[in-house]
Amino acid sequence: MTGVDAQTPRRGTVLVVDDEEGVRASVRAILEETCDVLEAGNGAQALEVLKAHEIDLVMLDQRMPGEAGIDVLPRIKAADPSTVVVIATAVRELRTAVEALKRGAYDYLTKPFDVDDILMLAQRALDKRALEREVLYLRSALAGGSPEAGGLAGSFERMVGRHPEMARIYQLITQIAATPTTVLITGESGTGKELVARAIHARSERRGQPFVAVNVAAIPEALVESELFGHEKGAFTGAHAKKLGRFELAHGGTVFLDEIGTLRLDLQAKLLRVLQEREIERLGGIRPVPVDVRILAATNVNLRSAVRARTFREDLYYRLNVVPLHVPPLRERREDIPALVEHFVRKIARECNRDVRGVSAGALEVLTRYDWPGNVRELENVLHRAVVLARSPVIHLQDVPLDVAMPETGSRLGEDTGPPLREAMEQFERQYILRVLEGTGWNVSRAARRLGVHRNTVLTKLSGWGIQRPGAGEGRNLSL
Repeated sequence: MTGVDAQTPRRGTVLVVDDEEGVRASVRAILEETCDVLEAGNGAQALEVLKAHEIDLVMLDQRMPGEAGIDVLPRIKAADPSTVVVIATAVRELRTAVEALKRGAYDYLTKPFDVDDILMLAQRALDKRALEREVLYLRSALAGGSPEAGGLAGSFERMVGRHPEMARIYQLITQIAATPTTVLITGESGTGKELVARAIHARSERRGQPFVAVNVAAIPEALVESELFGHEKGAFTGAHAKKLGRFELAHGGTVFLDEIGTLRLDLQAKLLRVLQEREIERLGGIRPVPVDVRILAATNVNLRSAVRARTFREDLYYRLNVVPLHVPPLRERREDIPALVEHFVRKIARECNRDVRGVSAGALEVLTRYDWPGNVRELENVLHRAVVLARSPVIHLQDVPLDVAMPETGSRLGEDTGPPLREAMEQFERQYILRVLEGTGWNVSRAARRLGVHRNTVLTKLSGWGIQRPGAGEGRNLSL
């Protein structure tokens, strides 16, 4: 599979059902350049072919030995309701054709066939199938949610940051995007692994095709196989109709498998087959279904350890880990936090219709110093809360949650053990002085009077904490 193949339209499969070999040969000659053409001499043979192959269009002759086409039609639709069926009739049988339309036929052709009519009808039928797949994909995407649009000027495919590690990631994405290479994206939860996968897809030749994201751990274990690979009608209790899985919905595009380390061993074997053979088998199915997808996977656990523990297949690990890509935690790229804060405040204020335009120097200082165990996702959640609850156009220190502003005390207040009293008092003093400074517009003399201490005491405290007073030329807030 190559990048060029990824943009080649999917070849449909047409089944021609007619007892006259010459008719079948003529239709094959007309369609074989654009479609895969299969043949059957009667209705019984047609149903056998349908069991063994994925058929998009059935061209069904009305007059055949055995069952007439109009009687075979309901059995074809029962086997796969999404299959497009066209009835072929003689001119004098138009009444029968109308009855076939009522029973679920897509259209009819009259004999003798016109070449252009066959070509046009086949194209319309295959377009209909493609549209149905797109609708299913869009429904799936809406059900699963998608990340926000938009981004900060200078960002890379909605990823924000200029840290050297982020620059390396941008370069690697640019290098590998145009290839069919499988990528394993690693990193802590909340670091933005899906954004990396979306960036790879957006820069690939598959960008016009679906990007289907699947959080393996979020799907109930009993439903994982059906969600990924689909199922046939009657495959299990409640399977009242055939369902396409995520791999089929992503045909021509990219499948992103998040938290791949939670996938069951038996399904790891099925995924390995997708990587090796480029085909899947639906739950309850008896025939393979070809799929053209690029697979990107992500994990926040050590898969090498999982391989040693025999909870993850070694052969699958090497198939997925062709190009490893690690996303660093936010605490290792603190210099990116101001840009991320600007990006999220602007985005959240717009979405929530709030007049919030900036972050104070004191608030930005504690946001930058915090370790962010939940990474970028946690930062976004904290800023969402701050934007919604802010009492002015600027987010101040008092708008920042206590467990972020005072991480050594706030997050441990409910625990039996906490920091020593002196450390807790120092943390409180730090935040209290910063809030008073903000309240006075960083006028140190006025803040000192409010605090009841000498001006030099405040300056000494700030110097000891490594906090610089905002310069006159910088402004007092991080303006957005």
